[in-house]
Amino acid sequence: MELILISIGLLALAFAGIAVKIWAKKDGKFAGTCASNNPLLNEDGAPCGFCGALPEEQCKNEEAAA
Repeated sequence: MELILISIGLLALAFAGIAVKIWAKKDGKFAGTCASNNPLLNEDGAPCGFCGALPEEQCKNEEAAA
């Protein structure tokens, strides 16, 4: 029972942290919404499959960037 309460508490803390991050960001926008901007996930430099942006570019999809 104690493990379940600790797990629920940690999940609640994670959700609260995400909520604070969204609240603190201007208009709730996150930078680098494309996975291709992350060098750990895109080692070969392939463009984003969603918007076509290269790793050094910003997301080309206005809806995904918002």
